[in-house]
Amino acid sequence: MTGILTEADPRYPIGKFARPAQVRAEDREQYLATLSGLPDALRAAISGLNDAQLDTPYRDGGWTVRQLVHHVADSHTNMVVRVRLALTEDWPVIKPYDEAAWAKLEDARLLPIEWSLTILDGLHERLVVLLRGLPEIEWQREYVHPEGGRTTVEQAAALYDWHSRHHVAHVTALRKRMGW
Repeated sequence: MTGILTEADPRYPIGKFARPAQVRAEDREQYLATLSGLPDALRAAISGLNDAQLDTPYRDGGWTVRQLVHHVADSHTNMVVRVRLALTEDWPVIKPYDEAAWAKLEDARLLPIEWSLTILDGLHERLVVLLRGLPEIEWQREYVHPEGGRTTVEQAAALYDWHSRHHVAHVTALRKRMGW
């Protein structure tokens, strides 16, 4: 797994993402397991929280838990689109988005988290089926991020494995600090 547990920087409770230089088949299996389990892991992390707790920032200057859950759905939807573009086009240039601005939109601030959890259920089911069925060569297909450069499908899977664990850890660290 990427990252280490550290209390030094609450922005990165499992450490910062480190793009793997090489990805083995067993690494991919771990990524698929994390991606498959994300909806349940996120549900477990937020289980029993009331609206006041959901509207608590997970760290000073951070999003609320509610915004975080909606962010995960937004981010992972973008990831699936990026992977699908990489698998169907040659070197697609993807469009970045302003995550902070999206988190400030009314739906991310106010809507029930179950709506985004439901999105994640179906999205991750489809994503895992798609990735599990890829021939070896397809894992090397790439998209181009205007800021981050070339990213292979397997590097995207590694990133979103980390992203999944990263945001679940934000919630569990908050619960621990607050005694919830």
